[in-house]
Amino acid sequence: MPSLDRQDNVFVLDLGDGENRFHPDWLTAVGAALDEVEKAEGPRALVTAATGKFYSNGLDLDWLFAHADQHREYVVSVHGLFARMLSLPFVTVAALQGHAFAAGAMFSLAHDFRVMRADRGYWCLPEADINIPFTPGMAALIQSRLTPQTAHEAMLTARRYGGTDAAAAGIVDRALPEDAVRSAAVEIARAQVNKAGDTLGTIKTRMYAPVLAALRDTADPLG
Repeated sequence: MPSLDRQDNVFVLDLGDGENRFHPDWLTAVGAALDEVEKAEGPRALVTAATGKFYSNGLDLDWLFAHADQHREYVVSVHGLFARMLSLPFVTVAALQGHAFAAGAMFSLAHDFRVMRADRGYWCLPEADINIPFTPGMAALIQSRLTPQTAHEAMLTARRYGGTDAAAAGIVDRALPEDAVRSAAVEIARAQVNKAGDTLGTIKTRMYAPVLAALRDTADPLG
């Protein structure tokens, strides 16, 4: 399960050491960690990372298929996490030490910056291959954070991007050796801790207003 640590003014949220799928309990734990960071006073920034082979494999499809009657509510909760990450009033950095697939890849896009391992692991939006269409909110998030060409390729072809290719496509900001990923993410975050506050939150909210509206559309989240 996710756990929160603090290195001076940088909070580090470790998403876990498994596939880190979005089980409702996992979503609750991440939300509680974000509550703690938001309530903290003074300069601060956030790094999300993970331990092991995966950063996140996205939606917990096993849970979802077993609770089909809760599909809409589940999607609303996932959209809520994306919207919250996208508009947090401090800088966020995703440290991708392993695979980031589907909603896990989208979660990384909701961060301000991304650092990825160069030699192993993939960033991928496999929805076209697994016959699950993007919700309007998910599509809006992806298209707001990637160039049109990259979003088109990633969404339509389900390409698996390694770290170096992801950096070249602008999906991540830096591709580095495994042992440098988390430390580099912390350094990026540390350089921006003084930006935390209402002004940054307002900038993000206005910058991504259409995306946030799509993600927060609880009346018709599935389109």
